[in-house]
Amino acid sequence: MLAPDDTPFAVVIDIGRPRTVYVDPASDSARLHQQLSASFPDDHVQFINFTDDGATLLFAVSNDRDPGSYYLYHKASNKADLLYATMADIDPEQMAPRRPIAFKARDGLDLHGYLTMPKHAPGVKLPLVVMPHGGPHGIADTWYFDSDAQFLASRGYAVLQVNYRGSDGRGERFRRAGYRQWGTLIQDDILDGLAAVLAQGEVDASRVCSYGASFGAYAAMMLPVRAPGAFKCAIGYAGAYELKLLQDAPMTRRLKYVRREFQDYLGEDTRELDAISPSQQAQRIKVPVLLIHGDKDETTPPVQAELMRKALIAANNAPEWMMVEDEGHGFYKTRNATAMYRKLEAFLHQHIGRP
Repeated sequence: MLAPDDTPFAVVIDIGRPRTVYVDPASDSARLHQQLSASFPDDHVQFINFTDDGATLLFAVSNDRDPGSYYLYHKASNKADLLYATMADIDPEQMAPRRPIAFKARDGLDLHGYLTMPKHAPGVKLPLVVMPHGGPHGIADTWYFDSDAQFLASRGYAVLQVNYRGSDGRGERFRRAGYRQWGTLIQDDILDGLAAVLAQGEVDASRVCSYGASFGAYAAMMLPVRAPGAFKCAIGYAGAYELKLLQDAPMTRRLKYVRREFQDYLGEDTRELDAISPSQQAQRIKVPVLLIHGDKDETTPPVQAELMRKALIAANNAPEWMMVEDEGHGFYKTRNATAMYRKLEAFLHQHIGRP
């Protein structure tokens, strides 16, 4: 975070619950941040910008159950005024806490993630949704409010999110550790997170489903391949399932740097790509599948979902299907997003039930 003169006064570490480390704890900006943090003890306070004269500060507060609010702090009066609240209709008291978790991968690598746990009766083991994030590189799950995790928790599902190797926030070496590991070590990291959570005894090992979007959808299909019997269903939303086609996607053809990144991420060996493509491994997916996609998706074009569907049908495992007109890489029209979440809820209820 920056002081009024644009010099850094603090850094924020986002592993687990965010914490602020002050470069100079005695500086005016550090003292102000500590003062505001004491006024919002349940939140993380983020300085956004000062006016040129340093007299007014725009800052944000947020936490795992509250999407956040923005305030203006006035130095002269030493008061902060609410500017606006994000998703103001959300009641934080009705949301589920996001619990940081830490564990070791099978090769000894230290990993972390988050478990969102809805309120439940003592001794009741909850069904679990394993939800890998997209990317996979340059993105990470954080402690802050997560709309999908809160939606699922509001329906009674625990939600596991793992920052597997390749995720953002832990430096270049950690990010590169996920290169060419999409279908192997990354999946093992997620499964090791699942094992760590199951060992805590709060979720039901017999009622686990995978769900994700984009790369998360890819992982959601690969997890039942990597761990037969561990999952009861798999849900892919705007997913990539035939990896050798990614270089031909409209966005990839348009942006040279994306093409170069995919070469680093995956290589170009067709046999290797087929070995880690869900569409080429469909006969090994023995659980019910739901595929959701937009017909205008340029990041993972509709052919990705169509090939996955065709492969599952050929494997005698016809998926439930939701191809939506005039939507891209994710649904942005309210009626379509609503229909998607209703479909998601019904599918989960059918295959892993409710608490």
